[in-house]
Amino acid sequence: MGGSVWLGYGTVELATRIGDPKVSQSATLLKDISECLDEAGARLAEVDFFACASGPGSFTGLRIGIATLKALAASLDRPCVGIPTLQAVAHAAGISVATVALLPAGRGEVFAQKFSVTENGNVVELDSAAHLSPPALLARYGSLRNLKWAGNGAHLHRGLLAKYADEQGISFFEELIEERKTEPLGNWELAAPESNLAKHVAALALQLFQSAALQLPHSLKAIYVRPSDAELNQKCP
Repeated sequence: MGGSVWLGYGTVELATRIGDPKVSQSATLLKDISECLDEAGARLAEVDFFACASGPGSFTGLRIGIATLKALAASLDRPCVGIPTLQAVAHAAGISVATVALLPAGRGEVFAQKFSVTENGNVVELDSAAHLSPPALLARYGSLRNLKWAGNGAHLHRGLLAKYADEQGISFFEELIEERKTEPLGNWELAAPESNLAKHVAALALQLFQSAALQLPHSLKAIYVRPSDAELNQKCP
């Protein structure tokens, strides 16, 4: 999934850019921001607050995004907010009693967290973010019988999820059609992929902005969940 940028006035989209996953966001982020401002006929100084995904995710990607956000917010003396990336993934998947948001964590592992998503777009944490292997993922969530799987990590492990569901007698759907959404418990749904995660980060950030729950640039920190490879290598004998 490539990085994305979203510019809006409240909930109204003014401009957006979706990055190429094959190109580092470090090479395109400032250009994408500038293009969004130009398209909207806006100036950077007119932006009231800034938001970014705060992790978990790629160490490099998080550092680029957060550093850029801090620089913009600090230079313009604007508030900002970091939105946990897994929350944005759950929000993108839509209304749900239970959504497990998954992001690739490298080596076939995933970052995972369970949420519920209300009709008005509130995302409620139902457990804590974790770094899991595929067997640990199934051990944690495999006993649930009514579940939505969301995010790039879910699509990466689609085969594993579908096979396990079949073995457990759980119906597995790419996207549930309306008449099936009222069936008894026993469905797993794979939410459609979302390439423009920035608009969901913005939607959750707007909720915080409206409740005055914002941050100063220096207080914004990344959510890593697991140590970096360099830190892990330092611990090895």
